[in-house]
Amino acid sequence: MLRHMHRSGIQPFRQRLLPWVQSIAVPRSNRVQPSAIRHVRSWSNIPFITVPLSRAHGKPFAHRSELKHAKRIVVKLGSAVVTRGDECGLALGRLASIVEQVSVLQNQGREMMLVTSGAVAFGKQRLRHEILLSQSVRQALHSGQNHLKEMAIPVLEARACAAAGQSGLMALYEAMFTQYSICAAQILVTNLDFHDEQKRRNLNGTLHELLRMNIVPIVNTNDAVVPPAEPNSDLQGVNVISVKDNDSLAARLAVEMKTDLLIVLSDVEGLFDSPPGSDDAKLIDIFYPGDQQSVTFGTKSRVGLGGMEAKVKAALWALQGGTSVVIANGTHPKVSGHVITDIVEGKKVGTFFSEVKPAGPTVEQQGEMARSGGRMLATLEPEQRAEIINHLADLLTDQREEILLANKKDLEEAEGRLASPLLKRLSLSTSKLNSLAIGLRQIAASSQESVGRVLRRTRIAKNLELEQVTVPIGVLLVIFESRPDCLPQVAALAIASGNGLLLKGGKEAAHSNRILHLLTQEALSIHGVKEAIQLVNTREEVEDLCRLDKIIDLIIPRGSSQLVRDIQKAAKGIPVMGHSEGICHMYVDSEASVDKVTRLVRDSKCEYPAACNALETLLIHRDLLRTPLFDQIIDMLRVEQVKIHAGPKFASYLTFSPSEVKSLRTEYGDLEVCIEVVDSVQEAIDHIHKYGSSHTDVIVTENEKTAEFFLQHVDSACVFWNASTRFSDGYRFGLGAEVGISTSRIHARGPVGLEGLLTTKWLLRGQDHVVSDFSEHGSLKYLHENLPVPQRNFS
Repeated sequence: MLRHMHRSGIQPFRQRLLPWVQSIAVPRSNRVQPSAIRHVRSWSNIPFITVPLSRAHGKPFAHRSELKHAKRIVVKLGSAVVTRGDECGLALGRLASIVEQVSVLQNQGREMMLVTSGAVAFGKQRLRHEILLSQSVRQALHSGQNHLKEMAIPVLEARACAAAGQSGLMALYEAMFTQYSICAAQILVTNLDFHDEQKRRNLNGTLHELLRMNIVPIVNTNDAVVPPAEPNSDLQGVNVISVKDNDSLAARLAVEMKTDLLIVLSDVEGLFDSPPGSDDAKLIDIFYPGDQQSVTFGTKSRVGLGGMEAKVKAALWALQGGTSVVIANGTHPKVSGHVITDIVEGKKVGTFFSEVKPAGPTVEQQGEMARSGGRMLATLEPEQRAEIINHLADLLTDQREEILLANKKDLEEAEGRLASPLLKRLSLSTSKLNSLAIGLRQIAASSQESVGRVLRRTRIAKNLELEQVTVPIGVLLVIFESRPDCLPQVAALAIASGNGLLLKGGKEAAHSNRILHLLTQEALSIHGVKEAIQLVNTREEVEDLCRLDKIIDLIIPRGSSQLVRDIQKAAKGIPVMGHSEGICHMYVDSEASVDKVTRLVRDSKCEYPAACNALETLLIHRDLLRTPLFDQIIDMLRVEQVKIHAGPKFASYLTFSPSEVKSLRTEYGDLEVCIEVVDSVQEAIDHIHKYGSSHTDVIVTENEKTAEFFLQHVDSACVFWNASTRFSDGYRFGLGAEVGISTSRIHARGPVGLEGLLTTKWLLRGQDHVVSDFSEHGSLKYLHENLPVPQRNFS
C-alpha cells in the first residue's frame, strides 16, 4: 500500500524522530489559529499504530471566511480534472498547477492529502501505445507492405488500465512534489479497508504517521482489484458509506481523519440549481442540508464514476461528520491555477456547504431585490420620488439624536484603531446632518426632470418617430469606507435616478450605517419600494462582490486610493466609476495676488485635509522664492501645523530644507503638503500631467491670459482659477450631492451627481414599417428630420 519515501523527507528526520518514538505526546488542535499558520504540525497523542478509530465529531466551519483556519485538508481531484479532453493521458499543466498550490499550503504548516483519479487514463495511454506498437510490428512482418493498414484498438478493460497506470501516475506526482522539496506517498484502498476493523486501524495509523512526517499522502481506490460499483443504500448516515468512487472515498477519508476541509474539484463551477448549461441555471454559493429537494441534477461528467449527485451526497455526508466542503471547478484555465488557494483564503469560489443558514438574504438575493425594487422606483412619478427624498431629509433631522448616538458607538469602538483622518470621516455632527438634509432637498428638486426626459426626437419617415430618453443604469454597488454620511447622499441619488442600490459600508461605521439604512427604507416605504436599496451585512468580501457581473451594472467606490485600486483590479466585467487618488495641485503664478494666495492655500489644505479634493502639492513660481508672499505662505502653513515636504527643485534652493519628498505622486490625506518650484505655467502643467491624478488642479494668478491657458491645457476633471480645490464637490456644484468624483473619461467626469447615474434608451414608434420598404425600389424614403423636444411642466 505504501510506496517509498523520497529522500527529501529524510533531511529533518532527527527533529521528527524524538516525538515519533514517544509513546504519548501532548495533544494539539487540528485547526490552524490565525497567528499560528507556520507552527509545527500537530502530533498524534497515540503511539505509532494505535491511533483513535472514532472521531469526536466537531462542527464544520460556518462561513467561508473561516476556511483560512483549516489545517488538515483533503483535495479530491476528479477524473475530468486529471485527464485530458481525449480521456487518454493526463492534463500535465493542470496537475502541475494543483501540485504547486498543494505545496504552498503544505509549506504554510497545513496537512494536505490528495485523493486522485487518473490511473485508468494513464494506463489506457500506455496500453494503447503498446498495442499499436505490437500490431504495427506484426503487420510489418506478415504483410510485407510499406504502409500499415488501419488498426482497430480493442476496448481496454478498466482494471487492466488501472494496473498499468498506477506506477506511472505516482512517479509523476513524486517528480512534481520533489520540485517543492515535499515528499509524497501512495496509498491504494478498497471498500474493505474501511469496513474491516483491522485494515481500517492500519490505514488510519499509516495516514497519521505520514502527516506527522510532513509527507503528502496520495490516496486512490485500487481500481486494479475493485469490483464494479453496485447500487446500495449507502450515504444514509455517518456510519454507513461505501467507497464506490473517489467522491465517496474522499468523504470517508475526510471524516475518518478528522479533516477540517474537503475540496472537491470537478469540471463544473460548483452546484447549480438546475443542470449547468440550461438557460436558468444559477450557481449556488452556499448549499445547506435539506436544499437538495430544490436541485435538479444533470448527467455525470465525461469521465469517472460519480456525477454531481454523488458529489453532493458525499459532501453532505462529510459535512454531517464535521468536515467543511467546497465543490469547485478544477479545469477552467483562468482559475485552476489558484482555485485551491483561493478556497482556503475564503474567496467566493464554487459551492460551499454549510450547516448555518444566514439570518437574512444572500447578497445575490439582495441584488435581485434591488433590481426589482429599482424597476418599480423608476416607474413612479417624479413627484413621488421627490417625496421619498424629502421624507428622508426630514428623518435625518427628526432622528438626529438616534443617528448621533449610533455614530458615537462607532467612534468609541474605532478609537485607537483608526488614523486621525479616518476618524474625522467617520464622525457625524448636527451641522453635517443639516447639510445632508439641505443637499437631499436639492436632489429632490432636480429629480423632477431626470428619468424619462426626452433628449432628442427624429422623424425617420412618415409615421415613424424615434426618441432618445433617459433611463436608470440598473443596479449600483457603492462601497464606502468610514463615511456614514455617504449613505443618505448616495441613496437619494439612486432614488432620484430610479436605480436599485447595494451598499457595502466599512465595519467601522456599522452602527451609523444600520440606522441610516433603516431611515432610508422607512422613506422608501411610503410608496412601496422599500427593497430598492439594500445594505450588505453578510461576510462577503469586496472582491467577491466585484464578481457579481450578472447582478451589478456599475461599481462606485468611495474610500482610500488603495480601496479604489483594489476594486478596479477585482472588478471583472463590471465598470468602475471613481478615482484611485486625489492628488490635487495649486500653482501660484508670479502674478498672483498676495491677499488671495494664503486664503486659497489655507482653505484647500487645512479646511478638511482628509477629503479627496484637499490640496496635496503646492507649485510655486521660481520668481516668488524669498519674497514676502512666499514667507506668508510658509508662516501660515506653520501656524496651521502643516508638515512641509520639499520637492527636489525646492530642496536645491534651500540650505536647510524640510524633509525631501519620497514621491511627488503622494496623497497625504492629512496636514502635510509637498512644495515644489517651477519656472513657468507650462512647467506647472507638465508637472501636473506627470504626477497628478486628473482630479482637481488650480491656478492662482491675476493674469487672465495665463489663467485661460492653464484652464484649457490642464487635462483634469476639475480645473479652477482663483478658487479653492475644495469646491470640487457635488453639493457645492449645485448637484445636491455626489456619488463620487470620477477621473475617467467615459460616461461621467468630475463630481458625479444625478446625471451621471442615468443612461439612455431609444423608443421607436411606427405603423407596420419594414426595412424593405426603404430599399432602392421601395415605396418609402428616409426623412431624418429633427423634431422639437417637449418641455415637461413641473410647476
